Amino acid sequence: MEDLKEIIGQIVTASITKMIISKPAAKTTPYKKIVMERKREYFQAAKYTEKQVFHDNVMSEDLENYLQETIIGAYLQVNAWDEEKEHILLISKKGKVTYKTKKLSNSLSGNVKDANGQTKEQVALDRQTADMTYTSHNRKKNYILEEGQVIPPLVDMGVFTKEGKVVKSMYDKFRQINRFIEMIDDGVREYKKEEIHIIDFGCGKSYLTFIMYYYFTEVRHMKVKMLGLDLKADVIKKCNETAQKYGYENLRFEMGDINGFKTPFDVDMVVTLHACDTATDFALYNAICWNAKMIFSVPCCQHELNKQIQTDDLSLLTRYGIVKERFAALATDAIRANLLEVCGYKTQLLEFVDLDHTPKNILIRAIRKPVVPTSVKKKYLGEVEAVMEEFHVSPTLYTLLKESDKL
Repeated sequence: MEDLKEIIGQIVTASITKMIISKPAAKTTPYKKIVMERKREYFQAAKYTEKQVFHDNVMSEDLENYLQETIIGAYLQVNAWDEEKEHILLISKKGKVTYKTKKLSNSLSGNVKDANGQTKEQVALDRQTADMTYTSHNRKKNYILEEGQVIPPLVDMGVFTKEGKVVKSMYDKFRQINRFIEMIDDGVREYKKEEIHIIDFGCGKSYLTFIMYYYFTEVRHMKVKMLGLDLKADVIKKCNETAQKYGYENLRFEMGDINGFKTPFDVDMVVTLHACDTATDFALYNAICWNAKMIFSVPCCQHELNKQIQTDDLSLLTRYGIVKERFAALATDAIRANLLEVCGYKTQLLEFVDLDHTPKNILIRAIRKPVVPTSVKKKYLGEVEAVMEEFHVSPTLYTLLKESDKL
């Protein structure tokens, strides 16, 4: 294992411009291959399943940790290129590691470069990737929630007919719901247990709560314990009646406040959609305290930093009301993402399309990592504190984590 980590570290230090991770070690490995390309200060990772392509951006300084987490135990071959040579890493099913390099020459060999500076092998791999991308974008879209299935929440929402057909005028909403489920699906791929415990804070009318329950029970065939939490008694009553109507035995709803909520079971996943202003921070804080393995959060109404921001050197960002408002919202979510990283989560900020008003929002997806190097924690926390000092802000999540000695 240590030899493999050393080789990965050696490859990373070779100023790699492109890398292809292939040959999954098991059928359960979620991606058939991963293609990574340098984009200035970061790498873009294109992760291919049989039918879809998912993307991650990996900062250069995080590349070694990302590759160790991705490759070890999951893939058997890595091909990487710098400006002078190809790096070839092979891992047998018994764990034997073979590492070699091959010089890229201008001879008449298979490594001759074309006008764009690519070898024949690189061109062939690029064509394979392009063909795969073309195919995935030009075949009929394969949704996780398929048309033709009778899905009760979608029928009640008016998205499906009683026969399971998409209502023509609701097709955009059908795609939005599937996009949300794809984000969930991508986040739970590494979750290996047969049962999952979920808390949904601020569940409201619970359209997506019911759909998530359907996804886990009927698509992934998992045992689920799911609790929705909201402050409105009439909403809770209606949701419990609906869950009973659908026969969703392990989905229930309770009245309660996000702040200080005591969970009735060990929590694997926390979902919080449109929790207003600092309610999102309390939800994230609770999730961290419970050591939740996954967090999915769509923040809403972010006023806290907008009220606090003061700066002399960067006053351009606070002079105009609309710019200040948007900057404050983006800064709030960037701070939240960094603090989640400090607390041991691999965190992404993804575009999320709201079901009711369709503005472009941000979904915070955080998946717990087994180990986070101290240097990484220090870096992410330092970035947060630098922003706090520059703009004279005190974010609620930072305060909660600091007071409980989690930073």
